[in-house]
Amino acid sequence: MHERELWELVEEVFGRVYGRSLSCDQQLTKLDGMTVVKALAAGVEPRVVWNVLCDQMDIPDSRRWGKGHKAPPLPAA
Repeated sequence: MHERELWELVEEVFGRVYGRSLSCDQQLTKLDGMTVVKALAAGVEPRVVWNVLCDQMDIPDSRRWGKGHKAPPLPAA
């Protein structure tokens, strides 16, 4: 997943205004309290950031990837 795709999903799932606000303000407990913006700046993979945000906000898998999006493959272990 590229960062551009994360921002597309943020807007689609949460809405433009709320999604951007959430990305700047919501502290992600599984990422040491970083926000989406700070986690991306720190080099955390966008897919990881997206999944942590969705988990914390209780977004089910059925809505997590938006309309017509497929979940990207997991990173190689």
